[in-house]
Amino acid sequence: MLFLDHAVDLSDIDLAIYKYVLQNLDKVIYMRIRELAANTHTSTASVQRFCRKFECQGFTEFKIRLKLLQEQTAAKTPATPVDPGMYINFFNRVTTPDFDAHIQAAVQLLKQCELVLFIGVGSSNVMAEYGALYFSSMFHMAVRIEDPVTYPQRYFPKALLDKTCVIALSVSGETPEVISYLSNLSFRDSHTLSITNSAHSTVARLTDVNIATDIAKEHYVEQDVTSQVPCLFILEYLAKILHEQNKAD
Repeated sequence: MLFLDHAVDLSDIDLAIYKYVLQNLDKVIYMRIRELAANTHTSTASVQRFCRKFECQGFTEFKIRLKLLQEQTAAKTPATPVDPGMYINFFNRVTTPDFDAHIQAAVQLLKQCELVLFIGVGSSNVMAEYGALYFSSMFHMAVRIEDPVTYPQRYFPKALLDKTCVIALSVSGETPEVISYLSNLSFRDSHTLSITNSAHSTVARLTDVNIATDIAKEHYVEQDVTSQVPCLFILEYLAKILHEQNKAD
């Protein structure tokens, strides 16, 4: 919370001050304690107690630490324009024989299956939900594993396991929950496919087939905001190929 790396137990009064500080960081660092108390409809004593909860001796130290936090945040988040070249490079690779070989391997794997299970965490979880919806519309029954710590395959008969494919989505390829899930499946009969940024990641190496996007990584503060456009394209591309081949059959 703010400049602390752990949560703080806040009362209702503390919470009112906290919300005001979050919404008015630029102003609070120049305020006097009486001004903050007046703007939050509290007292100077309440503000002092609030500051002590954030491990500060008083309001002056609290403002100094707020100022440092603001400077550190600004230094970590420089404005970066969208680079269209990143997407152009990816779509150029889509037409290469190497990329097509991985796509065809994924298609052959999925053609053996009647049920597709998607798994992902964070933004990849959103892609998993979209993938399940899109595959259900274009190919076969597909569902998203909402909680990666559950293993519904344990209750599947072997005949269904043989025709089930787990599609693991992970930009970094090192998502602990996804690695744990795939490790649990490694001794079962389900097929596995992954879409990751690197073909050398743990998730990629745990699956039968991997499709790597090889796109530039992006971070905002501490969050990984690497584009999911390549993953979205690959999901739709696979589903459409499978749909057309099913029609032809």
